[in-house]
Amino acid sequence: MTSSFLSVQFLERFGRLPQVAARAPGRVEFVGNHTDYNGGAVLGAAIDRHVWAAAAASSEPGLRLATFQSDTVVAVPADVQLPVGGPEAWVNYPLGVWRSLQDFGLPAPRSLDLFITSDLAAGAGLSSSAALELAVALVLLKLAGHPGVDPATLARLGRHAENTYVGVPCGILDQGTSAHGQADSLVHIDCRGPVFSRVPFPACSALWVFNTRDKHALIDGLYAKRRAECEAAARKLGVPLLADLTPAALAPRLGELDAVEARRARHVVEEQARVAQVAAALARGDLAAAGGLLTASHRSSQHLFENSTPALDALVDRLEGEPGVHGARLTGGGFGGAVMAFTTESFSAMQAEAVAQDHATRFGRAPEAIRLRVADGASLIGL
Repeated sequence: MTSSFLSVQFLERFGRLPQVAARAPGRVEFVGNHTDYNGGAVLGAAIDRHVWAAAAASSEPGLRLATFQSDTVVAVPADVQLPVGGPEAWVNYPLGVWRSLQDFGLPAPRSLDLFITSDLAAGAGLSSSAALELAVALVLLKLAGHPGVDPATLARLGRHAENTYVGVPCGILDQGTSAHGQADSLVHIDCRGPVFSRVPFPACSALWVFNTRDKHALIDGLYAKRRAECEAAARKLGVPLLADLTPAALAPRLGELDAVEARRARHVVEEQARVAQVAAALARGDLAAAGGLLTASHRSSQHLFENSTPALDALVDRLEGEPGVHGARLTGGGFGGAVMAFTTESFSAMQAEAVAQDHATRFGRAPEAIRLRVADGASLIGL
């Protein structure tokens, strides 16, 4: 995406040029499924697919919002009640960021025009919502004359917007990875802090995502239900968060939980251990071990956390035996979306197409196969 493209699109919708622009990457959850809000650790990768935002201050009251996907400009009064429902519900994300700046005691423009575009597949588990939040936060702060915030604060802003104004009780993984991304490194987040660090991504490796295009809508309640189940298990076990437990400490206490809570607790506690094991395997260059742990993560999501789908499971089954694939797992919240494959550099587009076509034979639709690179985090861009 070029700055001239953003300027042209903005001009077409608002009749003038933008003053500021920013972009923020999507992310792949490398490992750490639903560990973030349970106080655990995660590994994420910022990717070379982005959300772009361009904006200009306005003398008109309120906010005017537009996207590349529509010629319609949505005019919203500054005092609108959130969340907004219906076909314009997407405005909750930028408006939530605008309100969050005020909640954080940061300046926000009183009125503005805002244009958003993206090459991230929405609903694929690549966190297009977090990327949107961070890109919008950067342009709003710049318009307000603020020198900017550090990546950790930027991530907290985005998470606050999604939790408070959109209604998704997400953890810090998505926004934290998008804010702290660095080319050729994974972002490690100890979510209790949160504390951010980086783990080198092997130069001889690649990431592929197979987007099933199946529904991936966390706000419909499934994500919130899993979170509530985890919190119930922690209360019964007398710990603030499930990540306070090790697998050895949890095992003899599973009988204190009902069957559903026991499965959820096992997944979170064992997944927390897998994050550390994957980081250690990558550090010693044992990519086969790292890949095996990724596939084990998927099986835990499939059988214990029950946030997978038959289509996702079939993709992992197919990829597990494919030459050049170290491991595969669902990425993101689950309940649809995409599978991530951790592969060698030699894994080819022809192989990816064969996987997609085999899937289409069984499920009636080929997943979109996307080769991704690990990328830098959110930033302002020149116009």
